[in-house]
Amino acid sequence: MNLDFYQPKNEILKKYIEGYYFIAKDKNSGSIQYLTFPNNFCILTTNEDIDVEIQNNEVIIQSSPVKNIMTCVVSRYKKPIKIHYKEVINEVTIYFKPLGISQFLSDSKIIFSESTLLDFTFMPDFNEKMIEIFSLSRDRQILELEDYLLSKLQVKDFSLIEKILASIENDEKIEEIALKYQISRQYLNKIFTKHIGKSPSEYRKIHRFRNSILKQKESKNFSELSQYDFYDQSHFIRNFKELTNRNPQIFFKHINTKKENIWLFI
Repeated sequence: MNLDFYQPKNEILKKYIEGYYFIAKDKNSGSIQYLTFPNNFCILTTNEDIDVEIQNNEVIIQSSPVKNIMTCVVSRYKKPIKIHYKEVINEVTIYFKPLGISQFLSDSKIIFSESTLLDFTFMPDFNEKMIEIFSLSRDRQILELEDYLLSKLQVKDFSLIEKILASIENDEKIEEIALKYQISRQYLNKIFTKHIGKSPSEYRKIHRFRNSILKQKESKNFSELSQYDFYDQSHFIRNFKELTNRNPQIFFKHINTKKENIWLFI
């Protein structure tokens, strides 16, 4: 199974979408398992003719004898999720940047009501459009998907939360951020959770983890890597173990950080 990750070709969509991948049904493919690690994206996945089962932090996917189409959304996870394909089926997955999915929905509250929503109605005609897209070649899939998303785009003003996001990613303290924007810490947490689906501290922890993966390419060792966003090396290792269940040495030994997206095949 090929899990190539594609960045949007359209410049407008690049503001809201990190990228997507496509999987084509393959009767000759056997069971495939991989781990996906916490990130701050909102992940929308559509599958055709699917049976899906969730057990703790494992998602088990296989084909259904009954024709169907299912879209699910994952907005939050703090531990690695094991994805287990008993067989490969048609799939389109979209990675929305923070605040990105809200630009396509009139009301995004339901997105963050649960960490995972199965059989989610993204748009009234979305699943029907996905059935059409599944039948196309890869280039046509990307073109049709982007045209569809552009037709649904509703640009909204999230200027305050965007500034708060930037401040958190710059590693400013929560108290300082609240003071800067003249709001209480409680209100900051409230609006952040409403629009991002997680607390500022959880977002920061995941951002540090993901940033360290990018910085690892240019760092000489873990001591140098831990100096970027962490208090010390023990803080770096502890944060890594919390989000990956592995220490950094083992994680980086088995992960290809040159990829646009990080999966660990097992």
